[in-house]
Amino acid sequence: MSQKKDYYQVLGVSRSASDKEIADAYRKLALKYHPDRNPGDEEAVAKFKEAAEAFEVLSNPEKRAAYDRYGHAGLSGNYQAHQFRDINEIFSAFGDIFGDGIFGEIFGGMGGRNRPRRGEDILCEISLDLQEAAEGVSKTVRFRRHEICGTCHGSGAKPGTNPETCQYCGGRGRIMQSAGFFSLQTTCPACGGRGVTIAHPCPQCHGKGAVMETVSREVNIPPGVDSSTRLRLQGEGELSPNGGARGDCYVLLQVREHPLFKRDGQNLICRVPITYTQAALGADIEVPTLNGPENLQIPPGTQSEEVFVLRGKGMPNMRSRRKGDLLVQVFIEVPKSLSPRHEKLLRELAEIENADVMPKRKDFFGMIKELFSKRG
Repeated sequence: MSQKKDYYQVLGVSRSASDKEIADAYRKLALKYHPDRNPGDEEAVAKFKEAAEAFEVLSNPEKRAAYDRYGHAGLSGNYQAHQFRDINEIFSAFGDIFGDGIFGEIFGGMGGRNRPRRGEDILCEISLDLQEAAEGVSKTVRFRRHEICGTCHGSGAKPGTNPETCQYCGGRGRIMQSAGFFSLQTTCPACGGRGVTIAHPCPQCHGKGAVMETVSREVNIPPGVDSSTRLRLQGEGELSPNGGARGDCYVLLQVREHPLFKRDGQNLICRVPITYTQAALGADIEVPTLNGPENLQIPPGTQSEEVFVLRGKGMPNMRSRRKGDLLVQVFIEVPKSLSPRHEKLLRELAEIENADVMPKRKDFFGMIKELFSKRG
């Protein structure tokens, strides 16, 4: 099996290239190696597919990040590079980046008359807590998208009537326009490329052939996800405008803040209070983890803000499932009120340490009397 080329080299861009530079580079290669411009040239077809695969990865933020970090080995699971089966699948996926101008007409027109276009992608959100993000969970997501109208069954015409062939383009959906020495195919302005017009629109969808509905889907969320992770529900997006494949639904995850743990990548940070005596003499204390309490030995002489590491008690990696660490940061908590005995013992300790401390508090009138006696 031959080794795959570097995707950046395939497109001829640097690893720091912007999204626009990547799209521009792919656009040039797609036009250069387009099969209709290179009839019978299998090498051009191979390069056309290779450029499409590279663009599919580098135009996706999550896949590009995985590729930058791990190379081709990182493109697995949710980040797997799409393997295009044929040329028409590439047309369906990426024809829209060429827009409606001259390049769009070349790209779309040469692939066949009024080729099917893929539906729009949609975005929705799911909120989950840190425990769910650590363990993985199945969630129900609800989102709105267009569905084929049940009244006209997608025709757009009132029941009992039928769409009529567009008189402007003769039902072709495209018209020829002259531009100097060139003749270009453009989308018919009368029917919008559908090839038909609706004289009597459906009262339910008003001639659109589709209505907006709310759908529910189960989403399996893997362990280790973080805020801004996107999961792809293939084929759950919007309808195609002309009989092509549906778009995809991207689920954006948001992980809520935890009252005890702060996340730092795969590691978790937890601040735990200890007393002065525990810090000075040492102690065995219980600290929280996502899997329940764990024992932690505090050695004598522990300083405030010192950090102890519990290996493997953090968040799992989405790919390897290897867990990060829990970083326990202790801080010495000073009591705000003391019992008489507690205060007496601390003052004795202060004398042993030869430390300057505030004198024992006198009542207000006693301090006033002392102040005026000194002035006299």
